[in-house]
Amino acid sequence: MHERARLIGWSAVGVLLAALAVPWFMWGGDAVASGLPVWVWWHVGWLCLTAVVFWVFTRRAWGLGVEGVSRDG
Repeated sequence: MHERARLIGWSAVGVLLAALAVPWFMWGGDAVASGLPVWVWWHVGWLCLTAVVFWVFTRRAWGLGVEGVSRDG
């Protein structure tokens, strides 16, 4: 895959993960599951997802957009 397309794809994944970090759509909710508020479970799931995505990133795209960049443009 072309490096620029990979860079744009990984950037989109990063923005999406950052946008989902705060469950704004759950604000004001009082739902409980297994004795904890649902927003706590949201964060547990989000942290697990983020860990997996970061692991995949380190295996497939580490250095993307950094390595091979020349000063001449």
